[in-house]
Amino acid sequence: MKRVARWVLYATIPVAIGLQVAKASLVVEFIFACLAVIPLAAWIGFSTEQLAQRMGSTYGALFNATFGNFAELVIALFAVRAGLDNVVRASLSGSILGNLLFVAGFAALAGGWGRDTLKFNALSAESQAGQMILAVGAMLVPALFFRAVQEVHQPELIHPVSVGTSVVLILSYVLGLWFAFITHRKQMNTFSSPAHDGGEQWSVRRAVALLLVASVLMAVIAEELVHAVGEAGRAWGLNQVFLGFIVLAIVGNAAEHSTAVVLALRGDIDTALNIAMQSSVQIALFVTPLIVFLSYPIGHPLDLLFTPFELLAVGLGVAIFAYLVMDGETNWYEGVQLLAVYAIIAVALYFLPEGAAPSFSGR
Repeated sequence: MKRVARWVLYATIPVAIGLQVAKASLVVEFIFACLAVIPLAAWIGFSTEQLAQRMGSTYGALFNATFGNFAELVIALFAVRAGLDNVVRASLSGSILGNLLFVAGFAALAGGWGRDTLKFNALSAESQAGQMILAVGAMLVPALFFRAVQEVHQPELIHPVSVGTSVVLILSYVLGLWFAFITHRKQMNTFSSPAHDGGEQWSVRRAVALLLVASVLMAVIAEELVHAVGEAGRAWGLNQVFLGFIVLAIVGNAAEHSTAVVLALRGDIDTALNIAMQSSVQIALFVTPLIVFLSYPIGHPLDLLFTPFELLAVGLGVAIFAYLVMDGETNWYEGVQLLAVYAIIAVALYFLPEGAAPSFSGR
């Protein structure tokens, strides 16, 4: 049965590409594009897991998170080119929160079920939670600044503030890597030994080949996904913030979802949480500012101007996650709590009126 379901998902990839070529209904294109992302993300996740097993927990989590975020980056760039700024910002903030609450929550629930507690490296969790608090500040300050400059009729000043903030975020991310892999490498080592299911060990060449093929196909599908997202939202009555924050964020992070939960089931909660945290940190401190920089040559400058609800949701999610992981251990009920917070935010976003979705500028 699992094999049949797997091959059905594989079949959605050529179907999605065929619908794009045939210029079929955009809603149908969107559905098949979302389905096609799932097996492609699974291929990316599996190939990176094969390569990450040779790197250890910390390096492996970073490598897995980096290629897991490839789908998010590609989808966001196509959306920027299409002028869907609200969708891009919502998908980025949704990706941050989805990893911290949805992925980490499912990992803790799956790994903790049948076990009293699961222990992980508290220093690693603390340092990455600190980076996420920095990211919340980087989201909040430009929004407050924009409200101030609106009063003096100089809203264009948000552009240099967004670029300057992006520079600071990337520098902070690079220094965070230096902290984790150079100055505090021993302290940041995994608490538990990496778990391996004893399955087939692929060669580096085979894993890299699968990774490259899946990445190319992901770029093709991502363009179709972004092209159809607007029509799908209108057909289903969904606002842009919900589409970006929930739908595109979950689809774009499918690789982290599957890999982290599988590792947690094997008892390797350290690597599972590292993947979720590394992915959120990387989205906030590297991918988001990178998209800001790339948006200028694309011709659609993207500002760090998130909606008030996005700011509230990300700030709340980061605070709750940081509180639960600071002690270096978790259990299945803490996973339930993280998932409950994510579900509450998703319900509120679903009923958010379209007029309340745009950012501070009202755009």
